[in-house]
This record gives sequence, structure tokens and C-alpha cells, in this order.
Amino acid sequence: MVDSSACDCVPPSAMLIILAFIILFHITSAILLFIATIRNAWWFSNNFTLDLWYHCNSTNCYDIPNSASFKSTHLQTVQGAMILATILCCVGFFVFILQLFRLKQGERFVFTAIIQLMSAFCVLTGASIYTANHLDFKGSQFASGEYGYAFVVAWVAFPMLVLSGLMYLVLRKRK
Repeated sequence: MVDSSACDCVPPSAMLIILAFIILFHITSAILLFIATIRNAWWFSNNFTLDLWYHCNSTNCYDIPNSASFKSTHLQTVQGAMILATILCCVGFFVFILQLFRLKQGERFVFTAIIQLMSAFCVLTGASIYTANHLDFKGSQFASGEYGYAFVVAWVAFPMLVLSGLMYLVLRKRK
């Protein structure tokens, strides 16, 4: 007779709860990345808001001055990193769904975990470069202000992506 308490198995109901939690965590991370990449609130003041694409005042939005020039390579790097992070997070979700039904246990979710961790690295890179060099690609009129909520959302998305990637790795080992 086998002692069931010594089994390293996870009950099916607990596995469904874990999967639901991971899916919710993954979708939340993707939503946060979309908000951080699209919203016009990385830097703000009383007179304007500034994001990765435009600066807006109370009446209209304009392109960031010299955003296509060689002087704005930091901004272009942040733009690319945030777009890549968002794309990787979305691709990771679809890979997760495919792996859920296609691979046998023990092999599942490794690729999804790698994609999530790469997405987290892109967010870390983009937000770090923005933090270190945000004054380099702004005009002097944008020097005064504070970080906006989209910048904070990008930093919140980073640990969520890391945790999501680690959860996929842990879930891979479950039977």
C-alpha cells in the first residue's frame, strides 16, 4: 500500500487554480505593458505631459523634438525595448496556450518562461535607460517635472514579468 501523503503530486483542482492564477498574472502584465507603452504619462508637469512618442500641452500633442535624430538614440532604444517587451509578452501568452495542449509534462512552459524573462529584460532595459537619460532627449522646456504613472506602470510590470517567468519554470516541474 502506497502512502498518499508522500506523493509529490499536485491535485488537479489545485493545478487548475495555479494555471488560472498564472494566466491572470500574464494577462495583467500584458495590460500594464500596453498602458506603459501607449499612454502619454511618462513625464508630466502642470503645463505638459510627455511620453515615448509625443509631448502634449492643454490644447494639442506634438512630436518630441528631434526624436528621429541621432541625438535621440536613447529615446529610440526605450521605444524599441518597450514595444519588444509588449510583443514578447503577448507572444508568450500564445506560446503558453500552445504548450499547454501540445507538450508532455516536464517539457511544458520552458519556452514561455524564457519569453517572459526576455520581456522582463526589455522592460528593465527600457525603463532604466529612460531613468538615466530622460533629460538628454527632452528639450530644456521639459526639464522641470516629475515621472508619470506610465513610467511607474512600466516598473511595476517588470517584477510581474519576472515572477510570471519564474512561475512558468516552477509549474514545468509539477506532475
